[in-house]
Amino acid sequence: MRVAWRTVGDICERVMAEAEHAEPGRLDGLRRLGIDEISWRKGQRYLTVVVDHDSGRLLWAAPGANAEVLDGFFALLGPERCQRIELISADMGAWIAKAARRACPRAELRLDAFHVVALGTDALDEIRREARNEARRAGQTKTARELKGARWARWKNPQSLTDRQAAKLAQIQQTNRRLYRAYLLKEQLREIFRLPAADAIALLDLSRGPAAADWRRSCGSPRRSPTTGPRSPPPCSTGSPTRASRPLTPASD
Repeated sequence: MRVAWRTVGDICERVMAEAEHAEPGRLDGLRRLGIDEISWRKGQRYLTVVVDHDSGRLLWAAPGANAEVLDGFFALLGPERCQRIELISADMGAWIAKAARRACPRAELRLDAFHVVALGTDALDEIRREARNEARRAGQTKTARELKGARWARWKNPQSLTDRQAAKLAQIQQTNRRLYRAYLLKEQLREIFRLPAADAIALLDLSRGPAAADWRRSCGSPRRSPTTGPRSPPPCSTGSPTRASRPLTPASD
């Protein structure tokens, strides 16, 4: 556009000033907040971002990612409005929890779904590395090489797999049951957050109850294509017909 970045910055500042002037009460009535940091440039350059879960709107952002920066938002919000905050979702950053508890003692702190699933993905990758190292120590060079190249096949959503990745996942299902079970558990964790709240709660209760074994036996492995392997979760019922696709469940050994 042949516009200098300094000009772009001036435009953004002017638009924000106009928005704040036009909406003086934009911070009123807040109940549920989401807080996270976002990297905007290499070299550990971060912005702290606050959103309103009910409206989906961006409320506030500032350079940096620490408790002192977040204190600036809560100072802007004010003690009275802070007391009305009921829920704050964030990652596992201790600095967010510290500032949130200090400013909003009545709010419930919850981990957001993205970071919970990210933990499951990290755990899955640890198991992949363990399986690869075991294959290397056993002299199974080909298997170790295949496990090294299987990272994206296990990270991607089932519906996003290429034919080659799906075939590789099907091969893992046949050759490394432990790693494949870990993959299914990761997908089950991810699927829980896509269910309606009532279905997710029922599923979690069922998985801990005496009927858990019967429920697992009623769920099969992912449906397989003759050439490309597993592509979608089985229609595993949790007692509610509101959703056709159900979480993946580890097949019994």
